Amino acid sequence: MKVKSPLEVYKFLPQTNCGECGYDTCMSFAAQIIDRNVKPTDCPPLVENAKKDKKFEKKLKELIALTSPEIAEVIIGVGDNAVKIGGEDVLHRHELTYFNPTAFFFDVWDTMDEAQIDERCSRVVEYRKFYVGDFITLEGIAVRCTSNDPEKFRKAVKKVAEYGKPMILVALNPECMRAALEEVADQRPLIYAATEDNWREFLELALEFKVPVTLRSKDLNTLKSMAKTFKESGVSDIVLDPVTEPVGEGLKATFERVVQLRRTAILGEDKDVAYPIMITPIAAWLIDGDEVTKGYWETVIAATFIVKYADVMIFRNLEQYTVMPSVILRYNIYTDPRTPVQVEPGLREINNPGPDDPVFITTNFALTYYTVESDLTSNNIKGWLLVLDTEGLGVEVSVAGGQFTAAKVKDLIKETGVEEKVNHRYLIIPGLAARLQGAIEDETGWTVLVGPMDSGRIKGWLEKQWPPKSKE
Repeated sequence: MKVKSPLEVYKFLPQTNCGECGYDTCMSFAAQIIDRNVKPTDCPPLVENAKKDKKFEKKLKELIALTSPEIAEVIIGVGDNAVKIGGEDVLHRHELTYFNPTAFFFDVWDTMDEAQIDERCSRVVEYRKFYVGDFITLEGIAVRCTSNDPEKFRKAVKKVAEYGKPMILVALNPECMRAALEEVADQRPLIYAATEDNWREFLELALEFKVPVTLRSKDLNTLKSMAKTFKESGVSDIVLDPVTEPVGEGLKATFERVVQLRRTAILGEDKDVAYPIMITPIAAWLIDGDEVTKGYWETVIAATFIVKYADVMIFRNLEQYTVMPSVILRYNIYTDPRTPVQVEPGLREINNPGPDDPVFITTNFALTYYTVESDLTSNNIKGWLLVLDTEGLGVEVSVAGGQFTAAKVKDLIKETGVEEKVNHRYLIIPGLAARLQGAIEDETGWTVLVGPMDSGRIKGWLEKQWPPKSKE
C-alpha cells in the first residue's frame, strides 16, 4: 500500500459524506481502507462516477493501485474455508501489522491406504486449540504424489477433497497434476510446483484450470524470470518457493533467500517477485534422525519463517510438540500490535455462583482475562468476576498507566449491579493492584482483599482467606 494516511485516501473520495458505503463520513471510509476493512470499490458514488466519466475512472484505478498491498494476495480454496495468503505491506510487524497469518498445510500421500488418509485428514480437520478467546485451527491438506501414477494421485486427491479443506497438490509430473485437477480444479487448489524443467506444462495447467501455482527454484533470478513469464502469460495467482534447506548452512541460505525476496519486493518495489512465499518445514524429514528429531527441526524451521515472511507452509508432523508452538507463535506474531486483544468489560458468572460467593476483579486484556477465567473455572471456584475496561492492558501496566483506577472500579460495580447479587461487600483484587486497596475502599465502601499475584494460586488463597473473618 503506497499510502499510509486516511488523508491521502480522502482526496480521491467524493467527500460528500453520503453514507452509502455504510460509514458516516468519507474520512471514516478512508480510515477503513487504510485498515484493509473495505476496498475503494465499496464506495458506490466513486464506482458510479467512474462508469460515466473517464477522469473518475482514472482516479478510481489510481486509488486501487495506491491501496493495493505490496505483496499480492492469493486465495487457496473456495467458500468459507478459503484461505488468503500474502497481501502484506510491511517488512516489520511494528510498522503497521501483518494481515494474513501463515497458512499451515499438513501432508498426505497417494501411496497411503484410505484408512491412513482418513486418519490424517481427520486430525487436521478436527484440530482446535483454544487460546486467548479464539479457537485456532489448521488451514489445509497437502496431497503429495509419491507414486508418480496419475490415477493413484487422482484417487487420493478426490478422497481428500471430501474433507472440504483447502488443498495444495504436490506433483512435479504434469500428467499427474492434470489428472488431479480434472477432479478438483473447482476447489481452487494451489498446484506445486513449476520448475525449470516443467514450467511450460505447469503454465498451461494454471491457465487452463484457473488455479494458483507455486514456482520453485533456489536461484532467485530464475524464480523472478519464471514469475515474470507466468504473469505476462496471464497467471496472476503466483506463490514463490525459494527451496527450504533444513539445517546448518542450508537453512542459513534459505533464510537469506527469503529475506532478499521480501525486501526486494517491498523496498525495491520489484513487482516481479511481489508474491507470497512458501516454506516447507517438511524438508526436515530429509535429515537423519528419529521422528522426534525431525519434528523438532520442523518446529525450528516453522518458527524461523513465521517471524520472517513465510505466507504458507507444508508440514509432516502432527504431534503437539510441533503443532502447538507453531500455532501459538503464529497467533502472537499476527496479532495487530496497534490494538490490544481485549474482551468486553462487565460481569461474568463463574460456575453458577450464589450470593455468598466471592467477587473478583480483573482487566479486559484478553490474555489476563482468559487466564483468570480458566483458573477459576478449572478449579471449580464459584464466584463473580468483574472485568474492568483498561483499554486492553494488563493489570500492572493499567495500574501504572491510570487505566485501572478506584473511580472506574466504583463505576463498574454500579453498572453491573453486582451489589444486588451478593450478600457481602468484599472485593478481591489482583496482587499486582495491591497499591489501589485503600483508594478502592474509600471510593466504593467495599472491603478490599488483596489476592495472589498469580491467578493459579487463587484456590489455595481462598482456602485460607474465604470467607473473610468479620472485623470486630
